[in-house]
Amino acid sequence: MPSDPLFDGPSPRRRDFRLLLFGQTTSQLGAQVSTVAVPLLAVTTLHASPLQLGLVTASGTLAFALIGLPAGAWIDRWRRRPVLVAGDVARAALLTTIPLSAFLGTLTIGQLVLVSLLTGVARVFFDIGYQSYLPSVVGERGLLSGNASMEAVRAGGQLVGPGLGGWATTLVGAANVVLFQAVTFGLSAASLLAIRTPEPVPSRPPHGDGMVARIRQGVTFIWRTRVLRATLVTSVACNFSFAMASAVGFIFLVRTLGLPPAAIGFVLAAGSVMVMIGALVTPRLARRFGSARVVWLSLAVTGPVTLLGPLARPGWQVSLLVVATAAGELGQIVYAITNVTLRQRLCPAHLLGRVNATMRFFMMGPFPLGALLGGVLGEAIGLRATLWTAAAIVVVSPSPIWLALRGVRETEDLR
Repeated sequence: MPSDPLFDGPSPRRRDFRLLLFGQTTSQLGAQVSTVAVPLLAVTTLHASPLQLGLVTASGTLAFALIGLPAGAWIDRWRRRPVLVAGDVARAALLTTIPLSAFLGTLTIGQLVLVSLLTGVARVFFDIGYQSYLPSVVGERGLLSGNASMEAVRAGGQLVGPGLGGWATTLVGAANVVLFQAVTFGLSAASLLAIRTPEPVPSRPPHGDGMVARIRQGVTFIWRTRVLRATLVTSVACNFSFAMASAVGFIFLVRTLGLPPAAIGFVLAAGSVMVMIGALVTPRLARRFGSARVVWLSLAVTGPVTLLGPLARPGWQVSLLVVATAAGELGQIVYAITNVTLRQRLCPAHLLGRVNATMRFFMMGPFPLGALLGGVLGEAIGLRATLWTAAAIVVVSPSPIWLALRGVRETEDLR
């Protein structure tokens, strides 16, 4: 783990943080296995078209647009840990229905869309609550190291998951692999229940301070904070690009490049290696280049490399896609860690749930549109042209945050 006072010697915080790490590692492993299994299930078993695969992808993030903002207002009124446990349990139960339906021979694209939609609702509450809960476990001084350590350990699951998913899909079938993800969510819930660090009692809103007013407070804080406003624009662009590429990516890998499931797992695992490396070196990069400067620099350096992806062709040129994927994952993980840490330091604790929810709403809300657009473009202009369009968006995405942080080296200088 990165050097930090929080991790120097045994302490209740250290124990609880390890429990949090364990839970997120197991659930992330299951999620990455399913990242391969579910699209392959749709493409190879249910013979999904680009538009149908776009619908499956889009449904998983539609909840951010539907309930993202009120979820933040609700979470700021509750303790975060029970919300996280409920999210894990709900996702485990929903995912179990996929292998059950496959066994009964009743699985359809419609069910994949519905399960993706409902697990997306649980994910909204989990993701918002998770980013708001972490400061309670690690304290303010441990935020950068806590975020980096969390991503490094979770990246272990990302590294093993795609390869395991491709291999397991070949061995036991994609539907059965989804059951593994359900089990990992159950383990995550158990680890959260074992945490002992007391969570502060949320302050009650003033009488008459209704839902709309509380949502407005989170939106207003971001709007009036130039740096957060800029990171929001950059994050929206990155996620929109990722959604477009996701809608056609697996079809490109299977039908254009002719890769078997195990090879697809290897391609994704190459990106996960860079996620792990990026998470481990982020504190060092922040010290070397500045905790504020590295936020935009991470994307500016790696973005142009992603243009190699659409150049991939069957044979040795598949390596171009591997390089592009690895570079993209490296830039995104360094950006994600430093961006979240920046937000946690700039935002007051009583607003953090709403600010996280607002950021998630605008970051993930356009994801269904990107996925649907990717599916439409995949059928209209072709898979390769769609990937070119997505890569071009990544290249220009760091411009807003560069303008906002130009000349600023450390996040402490922004206070």
